[in-house]
Amino acid sequence: MAAQNSVLTQIARPYASALFDLAKSENQLAQVETGLSDISRLIGESEDFSRYLRSPVIPADVKASALDALLGKAKVNPLVGNFLRIVARNGRLFALDQIIVAFRELAAADRGETTADVTSAAPLTDAQAKALSETLKTKLGKTVTLNQFVDPSLIGGLQVKVGSQMIDSSLKTKLAAMKIAMKEVG
Repeated sequence: MAAQNSVLTQIARPYASALFDLAKSENQLAQVETGLSDISRLIGESEDFSRYLRSPVIPADVKASALDALLGKAKVNPLVGNFLRIVARNGRLFALDQIIVAFRELAAADRGETTADVTSAAPLTDAQAKALSETLKTKLGKTVTLNQFVDPSLIGGLQVKVGSQMIDSSLKTKLAAMKIAMKEVG
């Protein structure tokens, strides 16, 4: 899976970078980011659409014509629409999610922001999320956007990942460490 993500990242970066440069030169960075967020939400909400984009069985030209029809009905930013048509024509729709992630990272870096992946045993309240975001902002010196995930197996605590740094204060990890320590003693 890691190797596949690496390949997808290598495919996604040039597309994201090209779109970022074009959007920035056209002063449409915010509009393009919003348009990509809408597409990302559509992919996330529709398992059928997501499977359709990733399917190796459906030819690229069929996907491109279907996407063209979809974009014709939707009110999508023209820059985003043209970009999606190029991605479809090049047979790279399977990497669209990764392209959007890479674009968001470029846009956030341009604004002096960073993102943190936060996994907790239960959903964070707005107050907890805000406090965590403020703490990370103080520590990193940048505005931090949180991507929140829930994993009940953590039992309690948090796992926070910012770039290559990982802070794991989950009970699951602490219990695993205790188990290892007890095996060494006994």
